[in-house]
Amino acid sequence: MSIEMKTKYGQIDISNDVIATVAGGAAVDCYGIVGMASKKQLKDGIAEILRRENFTKGVVVRQEQEGVHIDMYIIVSYGTKISEIAHNVQSKVKYTLDKTVGLAVDSVNIYVQGVRVTNP
Repeated sequence: MSIEMKTKYGQIDISNDVIATVAGGAAVDCYGIVGMASKKQLKDGIAEILRRENFTKGVVVRQEQEGVHIDMYIIVSYGTKISEIAHNVQSKVKYTLDKTVGLAVDSVNIYVQGVRVTNP
């Protein structure tokens, strides 16, 4: 499935994987994010951090009649305010997708899959 955009020059089809990769890259650049987690993971209560090439497993792009919705599964750093991190991720993902792809996203839903304690 892909997102279709029409311009005066023609039609542009953008794959959901491309949108997920751009959104995941924007999310991991935010302060307090340790990484992305898989949406189907949490076996034995352990959330594994995805590498950059696997961000599509932690981001779900849904296109509905009223617009585009993104679900993101993240792992946050211990000692940070989760609500503030989630807000920052939502803002950055919306901004990045608007500027790089030209896609207006209606909602960015954040699912915190784990908290990672880092060694000092």
